[in-house]
Amino acid sequence: MSNDFSDITGLPDDIGVGDDLARAQQRVSIRVESRRYDKPVTVVSGFEDASTDLEALASTLKRRLAVGGTVADGRIELQGDHGPRLRAALEDEGFAVDG
Repeated sequence: MSNDFSDITGLPDDIGVGDDLARAQQRVSIRVESRRYDKPVTVVSGFEDASTDLEALASTLKRRLAVGGTVADGRIELQGDHGPRLRAALEDEGFAVDG
């Protein structure tokens, strides 16, 4: 067991509370863009911290919403328009959502 403690929480680093706090402090935004042939793409942007594993988060969101998508330029792009369902999924993952 590690004896490393977080400077912020005073709790052991292995339990990951610092990661949860970092996520809660981030404010991400959701917008829908129209792409080729007027196909909607939902874009999640505003990830400030490099500690967020965007690939893993995108995989979780794609599985939960049953859609395709990708990570590009520090943002997550999901096929289709997923407003309220995506907001709920991000909040369940610990992120604060603007708008």
